[in-house]
Amino acid sequence: MAEKLAPEKRHNFVHNGQNVFEWDQTLEEVNIYINLPPNVHSKQFYCKIQSKHVEVGIKGNPPYLNHDLTCPVKTDSSFWTLEDGIMHITLQKRDKGQTWASPILGQGQLDPYATDLEQKRLMLQRFQEENPGFDFSQAQFSGNCPDPRTFMGGIRSD
Repeated sequence: MAEKLAPEKRHNFVHNGQNVFEWDQTLEEVNIYINLPPNVHSKQFYCKIQSKHVEVGIKGNPPYLNHDLTCPVKTDSSFWTLEDGIMHITLQKRDKGQTWASPILGQGQLDPYATDLEQKRLMLQRFQEENPGFDFSQAQFSGNCPDPRTFMGGIRSD
């Protein structure tokens, strides 16, 4: 049932009319997907993940991305992979349940409506995680959605 509450589609970060990356999020992670240029050997790509910063590029060239993150991440559980021409960066949120309006600080922010939809979806993921016998995939909120991190005492840690 939890997969029913997974992100339905990725958000696009577009700059100067060009798609820079796509991204989505869950309660625990923010995922960034970058289409890689052709004819560059996989060992040439690099990704440096710091608590509040990410840098991505091709060795010997200026970085493709070199930006602060919207929120801090757990560097020991964040990682990146290359597969089928895509770099997939998985950032483990330091604050589980926090709704990110964008992975990159001050860049490509979701509009308030899209941010509200993300927050509602994350809240339903939280309900599903805390009550695995129930199906929240068709649940809806009327009005403002509470913050998934703090609602009713906050997210339980295991």
